[in-house]
Amino acid sequence: MAKKTKSDPPAQAMTDVEWVIMNVVWEQEPCAAGTVQEALAASQGWAYSTVKTTMDRMVTKGLLTRKTIRNLNLFSSAISPDKAKRGELKRLLRRAFNGALSPMLQFIVEEEELSPDEIQQLREFIKQAGKKTK
Repeated sequence: MAKKTKSDPPAQAMTDVEWVIMNVVWEQEPCAAGTVQEALAASQGWAYSTVKTTMDRMVTKGLLTRKTIRNLNLFSSAISPDKAKRGELKRLLRRAFNGALSPMLQFIVEEEELSPDEIQQLREFIKQAGKKTK
């Protein structure tokens, strides 16, 4: 997957509800609002009208696209999972850490109870990042 360039527009901020819906869309796209509602019925209990209204708003926000075939609306993602995660991370960095990554990483290392496996994974990530910059 291509790296983000400075000319890429930032991903639109998503609410918690939109994240839940996007995860279903990314798995099943293109899909109808009914398909999304059925996939979330057990875990969320949302009515069809709630899901459809939210998905319509997500089209307006540029998160989803809609293709109408006769009377069926099929929704697809307008952004990739990576772009959505990148946008969410950038907003978190700006709000909580003044845009600086190192303080965030320090906070995670100091405040979270990392397992030995997670610590080893972090070491590997840093090692790989160091190889890319050479």
